[in-house]
Amino acid sequence: MKISILTLFPEMFDGLFNHSILKNAQEKGIVSYNVIDFRTFSKDKHQRVDDYPYGGGGGMVLTPQPLFDAVEQTADRSKARVILLCPQGEQYTQAKAEELANEEELVLLCGHYEGYDERIRQELVTDEISIGDYVLTGGEIGAMALADSVTRLLPGALGNDTSAVTDSFSTGLLEYPHYTRPADFNGLKVPEVLLSGHHANIEAWRREQSLRRTWERRPDLLKKASLSDAERKLIQLWEEIE
Repeated sequence: MKISILTLFPEMFDGLFNHSILKNAQEKGIVSYNVIDFRTFSKDKHQRVDDYPYGGGGGMVLTPQPLFDAVEQTADRSKARVILLCPQGEQYTQAKAEELANEEELVLLCGHYEGYDERIRQELVTDEISIGDYVLTGGEIGAMALADSVTRLLPGALGNDTSAVTDSFSTGLLEYPHYTRPADFNGLKVPEVLLSGHHANIEAWRREQSLRRTWERRPDLLKKASLSDAERKLIQLWEEIE
């Protein structure tokens, strides 16, 4: 996969792509990152990329020319998903990350200032994405979150390919609790089922724990989760006890 990021602050991404899983994925040839300062595409003699909004109002608005030219010259428009990071976009989810992980090329647009010229939304982008119902100073943090979440889903990016499958949200539920050595730490013991070696029982325990944790912390997720009749009855029992 090729991930291009158009930003006015390319140095913000140095740490992200040069450490841990994202660095390893790039070294393995699984993904390539291209961080582009779209100011360099401005045709203004002072390389300005923003201007005052028509109709008045506070703040500055990003002009279309630098972003249009940057995308045209650095991406394959026939196959690239061009994603605008903005608070008005579709709220980002694990399901969206899994969808984007199937693409060959992503272009992430990071804005600043008051907003974008509307023609950028209308003609250039294929997706608008928000990472939450709050406002940041720019799209860079959202682009980092998206690039990280997509990269870890690419085959071979993680040391264990089953890790991404069992992550929170990947199954529609929050992930079950994890334990490691020692089996007894200051009197706090690992659940016996995890020491039993009985894989079917372990999987059943993990599923129930995942279901319980989701019910307690994110009950809204249960509305979309794929649950068996037995699991729905278990939730009903918990609610009655509560």
